[in-house]
Amino acid sequence: MREIILVKYGEMALKGLNRSSFEDVLLRNIRYRLKKIGKFSYSKAQSTIYIVPEAESDEAAGALLAEAMPRLKKVFGIAALCRALTCEKDFADITEKAIPYLADALNAAKTFKVEAKRADKTFPMKSPQICAELGGILLEKYPHLKVNVTEPDVTVTVEIRDANAYVHALREKGAGGLPVGTAGNAMLLLSGGIDSPVAAYMMAKRGLRVTACHFASLPYTSERALMKVEQLCEKLTPWCGSMAFYCVPFTEIQEELQRNCPEEYFTILMRRLMMEIACRLAEIEGCGAIITGESLGQVASQTLNALQCTDAVATMPVLRPLIGMDKVEIVEISRKIDTFDISIQPYEDCCTVFTPRHPKLRPHLSDVEEAQAEVDFAPLIEKAIAGADKKVFAQHISETL
Repeated sequence: MREIILVKYGEMALKGLNRSSFEDVLLRNIRYRLKKIGKFSYSKAQSTIYIVPEAESDEAAGALLAEAMPRLKKVFGIAALCRALTCEKDFADITEKAIPYLADALNAAKTFKVEAKRADKTFPMKSPQICAELGGILLEKYPHLKVNVTEPDVTVTVEIRDANAYVHALREKGAGGLPVGTAGNAMLLLSGGIDSPVAAYMMAKRGLRVTACHFASLPYTSERALMKVEQLCEKLTPWCGSMAFYCVPFTEIQEELQRNCPEEYFTILMRRLMMEIACRLAEIEGCGAIITGESLGQVASQTLNALQCTDAVATMPVLRPLIGMDKVEIVEISRKIDTFDISIQPYEDCCTVFTPRHPKLRPHLSDVEEAQAEVDFAPLIEKAIAGADKKVFAQHISETL
């Protein structure tokens, strides 16, 4: 009895002539996630990727599949996936194998229905006939069941494809979105808070490969604050894949701001300088955009006026996937991706340490530029970039792509 995993595409299936390039990236990402847990063979056809464990026994194959499933559920580009039984394209063989294979799922259910997908139109039985006859056989074998075609506890699916037939009952939802790497690269401004890891997750879901930069202000911020951010990177790798991470020394710039610039403009000036440095690092890494975790109106630096002042120094698009979300929605996603408990650890980042008492809520760009012109920050920016420490975080089950 050979069991495999069927991976179903999401919106990727709607792509046109470039669809094969999306499929190739998805397959590469899948191989990356499964590389260290065992050997698999892969093939693709009809908007499906077939993942076959290469093991010496059914028991060993089952263990491989059990380990692979949770990893695959975090791969963007997969709409749904399931473990499925491979059968001959013969109704008798399908029936004989399906009855014991479906036992656990059907014994735990009260209602069920059968669906058939007949991609191979040469198969002698049509879909309604497959559903009716297999449904009747399963009712005889599992008399406690009732048919419910609208909201069944279990949906038994039979897929008749070119080479084989497949039976499965426990279809699971995938991460959706587009495969990471199909939309290019972007640089994330990663703080230690709740928002920026969620922003990374959301843009990775749209196919962006994420690189991160963090601004550290030792000794005002502690080594534990940096460790916290690195832990966030580790939590993001199951979703984003391998991630380059820059830790940028920011203390001298902040001290210069504090000595020479009006306090009410301090936060917005700090954000502008961060943006300039992030754009420079993004160019080094071949990124085409900046990602931030800003949400409109959440704090003083996230008003429309303040965002305009920050964007004025950006040399590439600034993506803000959380801009219209409230904190409850953001926290919900942070819990889903398992970053919330790390984000709320009480270690301050450079923004919170140097927060002004009365920040300017509606700064004018000309006033901000005039305040920034009081200091020649160019040498300090160059020094910060030169002093940036780079690491690469990769999911623990594999090396960097």
